[in-house]
Amino acid sequence: MPYETIIWTDANVPHLAAHGVTQDEFEQALVSAVAIEQSRSSDRMVAFGYTTTGRRLACVYEIVDELTIHPITAYEV
Repeated sequence: MPYETIIWTDANVPHLAAHGVTQDEFEQALVSAVAIEQSRSSDRMVAFGYTTTGRRLACVYEIVDELTIHPITAYEV
């Protein structure tokens, strides 16, 4: 992924944690994405990728600009 900045907030970090996903795992799955598509329900982007431990995650995010994203949530698929 060509993104240089990921905006972590007091809202999205706990939301990932509630799904058992860390910031590092989100970034690992994003970088290793094997598929990226637009969600039909939210119109947000969803990247499907793997962590270094082999977990397959769906990472939901918004594109802020060409170099920045804002994570929304992530979950194991």
